Amino acid sequence: MTKKLYYEDPYIKTFSAIILKQEQTNEGNWFVILNQTAFYPTGGGQPYDTGTLAGVHVVDVQQEEGIIRHFLKSRIDVDDHTEVEGVINWSRRFDHMQQHAGQHLLSAAFADLFDYETVSFHLGKETLTIDLETKQLTQVEVTQAEEWVNEKILKNISIEPKWVNLEEALSYSLRKQPVVKEDIRLVIIPNVDYNACGGTHPSSTGQIRAVKILSWEQQKNRIRVHFICGDRVISLFERKHTVLQELVSLTSSSESNLPNAVRKLIQKDKELEKQVELWNDKLLTYEAKKMLENKMIFKFFKNRPVKELQKLAQMIVTECKDACVVLVVENDNRIQFVASKGDGLQVEVKKVVLDALPLINGKGGGTDKLIQGGGETKMTGKAFLEYLEKEVRKAYN
Repeated sequence: MTKKLYYEDPYIKTFSAIILKQEQTNEGNWFVILNQTAFYPTGGGQPYDTGTLAGVHVVDVQQEEGIIRHFLKSRIDVDDHTEVEGVINWSRRFDHMQQHAGQHLLSAAFADLFDYETVSFHLGKETLTIDLETKQLTQVEVTQAEEWVNEKILKNISIEPKWVNLEEALSYSLRKQPVVKEDIRLVIIPNVDYNACGGTHPSSTGQIRAVKILSWEQQKNRIRVHFICGDRVISLFERKHTVLQELVSLTSSSESNLPNAVRKLIQKDKELEKQVELWNDKLLTYEAKKMLENKMIFKFFKNRPVKELQKLAQMIVTECKDACVVLVVENDNRIQFVASKGDGLQVEVKKVVLDALPLINGKGGGTDKLIQGGGETKMTGKAFLEYLEKEVRKAYN
Protein backbone atom coordinates (compact mmCIF):
# COMPACT_ATOMS: atom_id res chain seq x y z
CA MET A 1 0.00 0.00 0.00
CA THR A 2 1.25 3.49 -0.86
CA LYS A 3 2.37 5.60 2.09
CA LYS A 4 0.37 8.84 2.20
CA LEU A 5 2.84 11.64 2.86
CA TYR A 6 0.13 14.32 2.48
CA TYR A 7 -1.34 13.12 5.79
CA GLU A 8 2.01 13.28 7.57
CA ASP A 9 2.67 16.81 6.30
CA PRO A 10 0.10 18.63 4.15
CA TYR A 11 2.70 21.36 3.53
CA ILE A 12 5.09 18.98 1.75
CA LYS A 13 6.08 20.32 -1.68
CA THR A 14 8.71 17.84 -2.91
CA PHE A 15 9.41 14.19 -2.15
CA SER A 16 11.22 11.11 -3.41
CA ALA A 17 9.50 7.82 -4.17
CA ILE A 18 10.11 4.49 -5.85
CA ILE A 19 8.01 3.45 -8.84
CA LEU A 20 6.38 0.13 -7.99
CA LYS A 21 4.56 -0.16 -11.30
CA GLN A 22 4.12 1.84 -14.51
CA GLU A 23 1.31 0.78 -16.82
CA GLN A 24 -1.00 1.99 -19.59
CA THR A 25 -4.81 1.86 -19.45
CA ASN A 26 -6.92 0.42 -22.25
CA GLU A 27 -7.48 4.01 -23.36
CA GLY A 28 -3.72 4.57 -23.67
CA ASN A 29 -3.22 6.68 -20.52
CA TRP A 30 0.00 6.10 -18.55
CA PHE A 31 -0.04 5.86 -14.76
CA VAL A 32 2.37 4.93 -12.00
CA ILE A 33 1.97 3.44 -8.53
CA LEU A 34 4.52 4.64 -5.97
CA ASN A 35 5.71 3.28 -2.63
CA GLN A 36 4.84 6.70 -1.13
CA THR A 37 3.26 9.88 -2.40
CA ALA A 38 2.51 13.49 -1.51
CA PHE A 39 -0.10 13.72 -4.30
CA TYR A 40 -3.61 13.87 -2.87
CA PRO A 41 -6.10 11.77 -4.87
CA THR A 42 -9.64 12.94 -5.59
CA GLY A 43 -11.89 12.16 -2.65
CA GLY A 44 -14.29 13.58 -0.08
CA GLY A 45 -15.26 16.48 -2.33
CA GLN A 46 -11.64 17.61 -2.77
CA PRO A 47 -9.97 17.43 -6.22
CA TYR A 48 -6.62 15.77 -6.90
CA ASP A 49 -3.21 17.42 -6.73
CA THR A 50 -1.17 18.14 -9.85
CA GLY A 51 2.56 18.57 -10.33
CA THR A 52 5.38 16.48 -11.81
CA LEU A 53 7.05 13.11 -11.35
CA ALA A 54 10.58 12.93 -12.81
CA GLY A 55 9.67 16.06 -14.78
CA VAL A 56 6.55 14.47 -16.34
CA HIS A 57 3.25 16.24 -15.63
CA VAL A 58 0.81 14.50 -13.28
CA VAL A 59 -2.63 15.22 -14.76
CA ASP A 60 -4.87 13.19 -12.42
CA VAL A 61 -4.62 11.17 -9.21
CA GLN A 62 -7.22 8.54 -8.32
CA GLN A 63 -7.55 6.02 -5.52
CA GLU A 64 -9.37 2.73 -6.02
CA GLU A 65 -9.48 0.00 -3.39
CA GLY A 66 -6.56 1.60 -1.56
CA ILE A 67 -4.35 1.83 -4.67
CA ILE A 68 -3.30 5.36 -5.69
CA ARG A 69 -2.74 5.81 -9.41
CA HIS A 70 -0.84 8.85 -10.69
CA PHE A 71 -1.93 9.53 -14.28
CA LEU A 72 0.76 11.11 -16.44
CA LYS A 73 0.91 13.24 -19.55
CA SER A 74 3.43 10.73 -20.96
CA ARG A 75 5.44 7.72 -19.84
CA ILE A 76 8.33 8.26 -17.40
CA ASP A 77 11.40 6.99 -19.21
CA VAL A 78 12.70 4.78 -16.38
CA ASP A 79 12.26 1.17 -15.27
CA ASP A 80 10.14 0.00 -12.36
CA HIS A 81 11.73 0.21 -8.90
CA THR A 82 13.55 3.42 -9.89
CA GLU A 83 13.53 6.37 -7.50
CA VAL A 84 11.96 9.55 -8.87
CA GLU A 85 11.37 13.05 -7.52
CA GLY A 86 7.87 14.41 -7.14
CA VAL A 87 6.99 18.10 -7.12
CA ILE A 88 3.54 19.27 -5.95
CA ASN A 89 1.75 22.17 -7.61
CA TRP A 90 1.75 24.09 -4.35
CA SER A 91 -0.58 26.93 -5.32
CA ARG A 92 -3.28 24.38 -6.23
CA ARG A 93 -2.67 22.29 -3.10
CA PHE A 94 -2.79 25.26 -0.71
CA ASP A 95 -5.88 26.64 -2.45
CA HIS A 96 -7.63 23.33 -1.84
CA MET A 97 -6.48 23.36 1.80
CA GLN A 98 -7.96 26.84 2.29
CA GLN A 99 -11.22 25.97 0.52
CA HIS A 100 -11.75 22.69 2.35
CA ALA A 101 -11.05 24.16 5.79
CA GLY A 102 -13.32 27.12 4.98
CA GLN A 103 -16.08 24.67 4.11
CA HIS A 104 -15.68 23.01 7.51
CA LEU A 105 -16.19 26.36 9.22
CA LEU A 106 -19.15 27.42 7.07
CA SER A 107 -20.92 24.09 7.55
CA ALA A 108 -20.26 24.36 11.29
CA ALA A 109 -21.70 27.89 11.29
CA PHE A 110 -24.99 26.87 9.66
CA ALA A 111 -25.28 23.85 11.96
CA ASP A 112 -24.40 25.76 15.14
CA LEU A 113 -26.48 28.88 14.44
CA PHE A 114 -29.55 27.48 12.67
CA ASP A 115 -29.34 23.68 12.87
CA TYR A 116 -28.97 23.47 9.06
CA GLU A 117 -26.95 20.35 8.26
CA THR A 118 -24.67 20.11 5.22
CA VAL A 119 -25.65 17.11 3.08
CA SER A 120 -23.17 17.55 0.21
CA PHE A 121 -20.05 19.52 -0.70
CA HIS A 122 -18.30 20.33 -3.99
CA LEU A 123 -14.96 22.08 -4.44
CA GLY A 124 -14.86 23.56 -7.94
CA LYS A 125 -12.19 25.35 -9.92
CA GLU A 126 -13.66 28.77 -9.19
CA THR A 127 -16.27 28.38 -6.44
CA LEU A 128 -17.48 25.90 -3.81
CA THR A 129 -20.97 24.75 -2.95
CA ILE A 130 -22.64 23.13 0.02
CA ASP A 131 -26.20 21.84 0.05
CA LEU A 132 -28.07 22.61 3.28
CA GLU A 133 -30.94 20.59 4.72
CA THR A 134 -33.40 23.50 4.74
CA LYS A 135 -36.05 24.83 2.36
CA GLN A 136 -35.18 28.50 2.81
CA LEU A 137 -32.29 30.77 3.70
CA THR A 138 -32.47 34.49 4.46
CA GLN A 139 -29.99 37.31 3.95
CA VAL A 140 -29.88 37.81 7.73
CA GLU A 141 -28.88 34.16 8.25
CA VAL A 142 -26.23 34.38 5.52
CA THR A 143 -24.73 37.51 7.10
CA GLN A 144 -24.70 35.92 10.56
CA ALA A 145 -23.05 32.72 9.26
CA GLU A 146 -20.41 34.70 7.38
CA GLU A 147 -19.61 36.82 10.44
CA TRP A 148 -19.43 33.69 12.63
CA VAL A 149 -16.93 32.05 10.25
CA ASN A 150 -14.68 35.08 9.83
CA GLU A 151 -14.62 35.61 13.58
CA LYS A 152 -13.24 32.06 13.97
CA ILE A 153 -10.67 32.78 11.26
CA LEU A 154 -9.45 35.88 13.12
CA LYS A 155 -8.98 33.83 16.29
CA ASN A 156 -6.45 31.66 14.41
CA ILE A 157 -7.65 28.45 16.07
CA SER A 158 -5.54 25.34 15.50
CA ILE A 159 -6.78 22.71 13.05
CA GLU A 160 -5.77 19.27 14.30
CA PRO A 161 -6.00 16.03 12.30
CA LYS A 162 -6.20 12.90 14.46
CA TRP A 163 -6.45 9.16 13.75
CA VAL A 164 -8.86 7.36 16.06
CA ASN A 165 -10.88 4.18 16.35
CA LEU A 166 -14.68 4.16 16.24
CA GLU A 167 -15.11 4.24 20.00
CA GLU A 168 -12.90 7.30 20.38
CA ALA A 169 -14.51 8.99 17.36
CA LEU A 170 -17.96 8.64 18.91
CA SER A 171 -16.72 10.39 22.05
CA TYR A 172 -16.53 13.64 20.05
CA SER A 173 -19.49 15.83 19.01
CA LEU A 174 -19.24 14.85 15.36
CA ARG A 175 -21.36 16.61 12.76
CA LYS A 176 -21.79 13.29 10.95
CA GLN A 177 -21.27 9.67 11.90
CA PRO A 178 -18.11 8.13 10.31
CA VAL A 179 -18.70 5.95 7.25
CA VAL A 180 -15.78 3.65 8.22
CA LYS A 181 -15.40 1.64 11.41
CA GLU A 182 -11.61 1.83 11.89
CA ASP A 183 -8.66 4.09 11.03
CA ILE A 184 -10.93 7.12 11.24
CA ARG A 185 -9.31 10.47 10.53
CA LEU A 186 -10.85 13.38 12.39
CA VAL A 187 -10.24 17.03 11.60
CA ILE A 188 -10.68 18.92 14.85
CA ILE A 189 -11.11 22.65 15.31
CA PRO A 190 -11.31 22.74 19.12
CA ASN A 191 -14.67 23.95 20.49
CA VAL A 192 -15.78 24.73 16.95
CA ASP A 193 -16.00 21.67 14.70
CA TYR A 194 -15.34 17.93 14.90
CA ASN A 195 -15.57 16.15 11.59
CA ALA A 196 -14.42 12.87 10.04
CA CYS A 197 -12.53 13.98 6.93
CA GLY A 198 -9.81 12.67 4.63
CA GLY A 199 -8.87 16.00 3.03
CA THR A 200 -5.91 18.31 3.46
CA HIS A 201 -6.21 21.44 5.63
CA PRO A 202 -3.98 24.25 6.93
CA SER A 203 -2.73 24.05 10.50
CA SER A 204 -4.87 26.95 11.75
CA THR A 205 -8.01 28.87 10.82
CA GLY A 206 -6.07 32.10 10.30
CA GLN A 207 -4.53 30.62 7.14
CA ILE A 208 -8.00 30.37 5.58
CA ARG A 209 -7.84 34.20 5.50
CA ALA A 210 -11.54 34.82 4.67
CA VAL A 211 -14.82 33.22 3.60
CA LYS A 212 -17.33 34.96 1.35
CA ILE A 213 -20.81 33.70 0.45
CA LEU A 214 -21.58 34.65 -3.15
CA SER A 215 -25.15 33.42 -3.65
CA TRP A 216 -27.67 30.73 -2.76
CA GLU A 217 -30.50 28.99 -4.57
CA GLN A 218 -33.24 26.43 -4.12
CA GLN A 219 -32.34 22.88 -5.11
CA LYS A 220 -35.47 20.75 -4.70
CA ASN A 221 -36.07 20.73 -0.92
CA ARG A 222 -32.61 22.05 -0.08
CA ILE A 223 -30.60 25.25 -0.39
CA ARG A 224 -27.33 25.32 -2.36
CA VAL A 225 -24.84 27.92 -1.13
CA HIS A 226 -22.07 29.19 -3.43
CA PHE A 227 -18.99 30.59 -1.70
CA ILE A 228 -15.21 31.04 -1.86
CA CYS A 229 -12.41 31.04 0.68
CA GLY A 230 -8.83 32.19 1.15
CA ASP A 231 -6.88 33.71 -1.71
CA ARG A 232 -9.94 33.35 -3.95
CA VAL A 233 -11.66 36.02 -1.83
CA ILE A 234 -8.69 38.35 -2.25
CA SER A 235 -8.58 37.72 -6.01
CA LEU A 236 -12.31 38.43 -6.29
CA PHE A 237 -11.91 41.66 -4.33
CA GLU A 238 -9.07 42.77 -6.62
CA ARG A 239 -11.07 42.01 -9.78
CA LYS A 240 -14.18 43.77 -8.51
CA HIS A 241 -12.15 46.73 -7.28
CA THR A 242 -10.60 47.12 -10.74
CA VAL A 243 -14.05 47.06 -12.36
CA LEU A 244 -15.41 49.49 -9.75
CA GLN A 245 -12.61 51.99 -10.35
CA GLU A 246 -13.14 51.80 -14.09
CA LEU A 247 -16.87 52.44 -13.68
CA VAL A 248 -16.16 55.35 -11.35
CA SER A 249 -13.86 56.83 -13.99
CA LEU A 250 -16.31 56.24 -16.86
CA THR A 251 -19.25 57.80 -14.99
CA SER A 252 -17.22 60.61 -13.38
CA SER A 253 -18.87 59.60 -10.13
CA SER A 254 -17.84 58.60 -6.64
CA GLU A 255 -18.11 54.99 -5.44
CA SER A 256 -21.00 55.81 -3.12
CA ASN A 257 -22.92 57.59 -5.89
CA LEU A 258 -22.19 54.98 -8.57
CA PRO A 259 -25.61 53.22 -8.38
CA ASN A 260 -27.40 56.56 -8.95
CA ALA A 261 -25.07 57.40 -11.82
CA VAL A 262 -25.75 54.03 -13.48
CA ARG A 263 -29.52 54.39 -12.99
CA LYS A 264 -29.39 57.81 -14.69
CA LEU A 265 -27.44 56.36 -17.62
CA ILE A 266 -29.97 53.53 -18.02
CA GLN A 267 -32.87 55.99 -17.94
CA LYS A 268 -31.13 58.24 -20.47
CA ASP A 269 -30.47 55.24 -22.71
CA LYS A 270 -34.17 54.28 -22.59
CA GLU A 271 -35.18 57.81 -23.52
CA LEU A 272 -32.73 57.86 -26.43
CA GLU A 273 -34.04 54.47 -27.62
CA LYS A 274 -37.57 55.90 -27.68
CA GLN A 275 -36.39 58.91 -29.68
CA VAL A 276 -34.50 56.68 -32.14
CA GLU A 277 -37.59 54.48 -32.53
CA LEU A 278 -39.76 57.55 -33.14
CA TRP A 279 -37.46 58.91 -35.84
CA ASN A 280 -37.03 55.44 -37.33
CA ASP A 281 -40.83 55.12 -37.63
CA LYS A 282 -40.93 58.47 -39.43
CA LEU A 283 -38.25 57.27 -41.86
CA LEU A 284 -40.13 54.01 -42.41
CA THR A 285 -43.33 55.94 -43.11
CA TYR A 286 -41.48 58.00 -45.73
CA GLU A 287 -39.92 54.83 -47.19
CA ALA A 288 -43.33 53.09 -47.34
CA LYS A 289 -44.95 56.02 -49.18
CA LYS A 290 -42.11 56.08 -51.69
CA MET A 291 -42.45 52.33 -52.33
CA LEU A 292 -46.20 52.73 -52.93
CA GLU A 293 -45.47 54.18 -56.35
CA ASN A 294 -45.96 50.50 -57.31
CA LYS A 295 -48.59 48.20 -55.82
CA MET A 296 -46.45 45.10 -56.42
CA ILE A 297 -43.34 45.69 -54.30
CA PHE A 298 -40.29 43.39 -54.33
CA LYS A 299 -37.21 44.66 -52.55
CA PHE A 300 -33.83 43.21 -51.48
CA PHE A 301 -31.77 44.44 -48.53
CA LYS A 302 -28.52 43.53 -46.80
CA ASN A 303 -27.95 43.66 -43.04
CA ARG A 304 -31.27 45.11 -42.00
CA PRO A 305 -33.35 44.07 -38.95
CA VAL A 306 -36.28 41.81 -39.82
CA LYS A 307 -38.50 43.61 -37.29
CA GLU A 308 -37.95 46.79 -39.28
CA LEU A 309 -39.04 45.07 -42.48
CA GLN A 310 -42.13 43.66 -40.74
CA LYS A 311 -43.14 47.14 -39.71
CA LEU A 312 -42.41 48.48 -43.21
CA ALA A 313 -44.56 45.79 -44.88
CA GLN A 314 -47.46 46.41 -42.50
CA MET A 315 -47.31 50.15 -43.13
CA ILE A 316 -47.55 49.57 -46.87
CA VAL A 317 -50.55 47.20 -46.84
CA THR A 318 -52.32 49.35 -44.25
CA GLU A 319 -51.94 52.36 -46.54
CA CYS A 320 -52.91 50.46 -49.71
CA LYS A 321 -55.38 47.56 -49.53
CA ASP A 322 -54.40 46.37 -53.04
CA ALA A 323 -50.65 46.23 -52.35
CA CYS A 324 -48.43 43.15 -52.23
CA VAL A 325 -45.01 43.33 -50.53
CA VAL A 326 -42.16 40.80 -50.57
CA LEU A 327 -38.98 41.88 -48.78
CA VAL A 328 -35.83 39.73 -48.64
CA VAL A 329 -32.72 40.44 -46.56
CA GLU A 330 -29.34 38.75 -46.08
CA ASN A 331 -28.20 38.84 -42.44
CA ASP A 332 -25.17 36.94 -41.08
CA ASN A 333 -25.06 34.49 -44.02
CA ARG A 334 -28.77 33.76 -43.71
CA ILE A 335 -31.68 34.68 -45.95
CA GLN A 336 -34.75 36.10 -44.23
CA PHE A 337 -37.99 37.32 -45.71
CA VAL A 338 -41.23 39.13 -44.94
CA ALA A 339 -44.26 39.03 -47.23
CA SER A 340 -47.60 40.77 -46.85
CA LYS A 341 -50.68 41.66 -48.83
CA GLY A 342 -53.62 44.01 -48.46
CA ASP A 343 -57.18 42.89 -47.83
CA GLY A 344 -58.20 43.83 -51.36
CA LEU A 345 -55.66 41.64 -53.16
CA GLN A 346 -56.75 38.14 -54.20
CA VAL A 347 -53.35 36.46 -54.40
CA GLU A 348 -52.21 33.45 -52.30
CA VAL A 349 -48.89 35.02 -51.36
CA LYS A 350 -48.50 32.72 -48.36
CA LYS A 351 -48.70 29.56 -50.48
CA VAL A 352 -46.22 30.91 -53.05
CA VAL A 353 -43.68 31.83 -50.38
CA LEU A 354 -43.99 28.62 -48.38
CA ASP A 355 -43.65 26.52 -51.56
CA ALA A 356 -40.34 28.27 -52.26
CA LEU A 357 -38.79 27.46 -48.86
CA PRO A 358 -36.99 24.26 -50.02
CA LEU A 359 -34.81 26.49 -52.24
CA ILE A 360 -33.13 27.86 -49.11
CA ASN A 361 -33.75 24.89 -46.83
CA GLY A 362 -35.91 27.28 -44.89
CA LYS A 363 -38.76 27.50 -42.45
CA GLY A 364 -41.58 30.01 -42.20
CA GLY A 365 -45.15 30.68 -41.33
CA GLY A 366 -47.75 33.26 -40.53
CA THR A 367 -51.14 34.39 -41.75
CA ASP A 368 -52.47 35.20 -45.19
CA LYS A 369 -51.67 38.84 -44.50
CA LEU A 370 -48.14 38.47 -43.05
CA ILE A 371 -45.66 35.65 -43.68
CA GLN A 372 -42.08 35.55 -42.45
CA GLY A 373 -39.22 33.10 -42.17
CA GLY A 374 -35.69 32.35 -43.27
CA GLY A 375 -33.15 29.81 -44.40
CA GLU A 376 -29.64 29.15 -45.62
CA THR A 377 -27.77 30.99 -48.36
CA LYS A 378 -28.06 28.07 -50.77
CA MET A 379 -28.73 30.79 -53.35
CA THR A 380 -28.27 34.54 -53.13
CA GLY A 381 -30.91 36.69 -51.51
CA LYS A 382 -31.40 38.52 -54.80
CA ALA A 383 -31.93 35.25 -56.68
CA PHE A 384 -34.46 34.11 -54.06
CA LEU A 385 -36.33 37.44 -54.38
CA GLU A 386 -36.35 37.16 -58.18
CA TYR A 387 -37.86 33.68 -57.92
CA LEU A 388 -40.55 34.88 -55.48
CA GLU A 389 -41.38 37.85 -57.70
CA LYS A 390 -41.79 35.61 -60.73
CA GLU A 391 -44.08 33.19 -58.87
CA VAL A 392 -46.17 35.90 -57.17
CA ARG A 393 -46.73 37.73 -60.49
CA LYS A 394 -47.64 34.41 -62.13
CA ALA A 395 -50.21 33.76 -59.37
CA TYR A 396 -51.54 37.33 -59.70
CA ASN A 397 -52.03 37.07 -63.44
